Amino acid sequence: MKQFLDENFLLKTKTAQQLYHEFAKDMPIIDYHNHLIPDQIANDINFENLTQVWLYGDHYKWRAMRTNGIDEAYITGDKSDYEKFEKWAETVPYTLRNPLYHWTHLELQRYFDVHDVLDSKSAKRIYEECTAKLQTKDFSVRGLLRSRKVEAVCTTDDPIDSLEWHQKIANEGGDITVRPAFRPDKAMAADDVAALNAYITKLEAVTDLNISDFDTYLSALKNRHDYFAANGCSISDHGLEQIYAEDYTDAEIKTIFSKIRANQMISQEEILKFKSAMLIHFAVWDHEKGWVQQYHLGALRNNNARMLSQLGPDTGWDSIGDFSQGRQLSKFLNKLDTEDKLAKTIIYNLNPADNELMATMIGNFNDGSVAGKVQFGSGWWFLDQKDGMIKQMNALSNMGLLSRFVGMLTDSRSFLSFPRHEYFRRILCNLFGDDVENGEIPADMEWLGKVVKDICYYNAKNYFSL
Repeated sequence: MKQFLDENFLLKTKTAQQLYHEFAKDMPIIDYHNHLIPDQIANDINFENLTQVWLYGDHYKWRAMRTNGIDEAYITGDKSDYEKFEKWAETVPYTLRNPLYHWTHLELQRYFDVHDVLDSKSAKRIYEECTAKLQTKDFSVRGLLRSRKVEAVCTTDDPIDSLEWHQKIANEGGDITVRPAFRPDKAMAADDVAALNAYITKLEAVTDLNISDFDTYLSALKNRHDYFAANGCSISDHGLEQIYAEDYTDAEIKTIFSKIRANQMISQEEILKFKSAMLIHFAVWDHEKGWVQQYHLGALRNNNARMLSQLGPDTGWDSIGDFSQGRQLSKFLNKLDTEDKLAKTIIYNLNPADNELMATMIGNFNDGSVAGKVQFGSGWWFLDQKDGMIKQMNALSNMGLLSRFVGMLTDSRSFLSFPRHEYFRRILCNLFGDDVENGEIPADMEWLGKVVKDICYYNAKNYFSL
């Protein structure tokens, strides 16, 4: 019987163990998509306790606690931080076979050198020990990043964000690069005309423009796109149910925008055309600047209207959707490619039924100009676990080039989430190890080691120019 979470965790063969320990383990981390809070990095804060760094904002854990019958008061409510942690500790033993069980104990080991299993019996001891460490200099947020060899992180930022904290970090210099990513989802969300107009009002204040027509709207957003570029941004990001690629004319979009500004209802067809036009404009700007554009596709968000009204979005009420992806994605990428305006692109898929679709779609637009120009992104959200990662990498291996893959990211709001890169690296090395020991690929450790290092680090470093 193997020991839980020993040094060869997930590494079933000698070849896998060699690949991980000699080539993958010590590679730096480029985390090119996450939801870390920039001012916490700029101010290099120390969290007051383990709950604040570990449970605040983590809807993965919140969903598990709710499923375990924990009252909301102990999740997002007004109970004390320790009481919330106790309820999480009470839940952990019930997360067996959920990735949270692995992540929880990896994080305790890697950051705090705590090797006990977390449960209601060990909760107080672990909470006190970790909280005490979090008060020290080595456990500030930058200390936490350094401990995992994080070289660069790209946060997720709205076009109206000031980027003041990114500026502060850049001006100070230092060993960790922190870049913004341009996330303009709210600027194209025509489903809610009132909310979109409220957003436009904020954009007017930031750009000092009176936005009464579509051309001025584009100018204002382009102004922010330029501003992001001037502040080190080289990545955009979109979180969408699916790609929008309806046919439209410029005149139609101008008319639709006039209706929006007049607070008039617009039809579903008009909503789709407006979103389609916005996506094209954003993509063209990305291409002009040589950015990487990312599309996270397939989430069915805010399913529980009652809890959404109480807690707001991003609190754990989302799921995998079953949207039709292929035809619209093809049409969108083809339009940009036909006009030679297709930037480096990463497509993230949330429905495993679409893995092969995505893996073959990227091959349609990899034109030889850049290695891995169009990427099938890593297992995302509900799929960033062992089974999801393996399925994504197998689809990419079978229908593309795994060797050109830009690897893992955390997509997390927590500074303790970086062992997810280790989790991914162990799974990757185990896949190659199995193939070697099955006689399916040569036991050329020099070449395999290079490929592993590339997927873990160098491909991303070169792709994002970080």
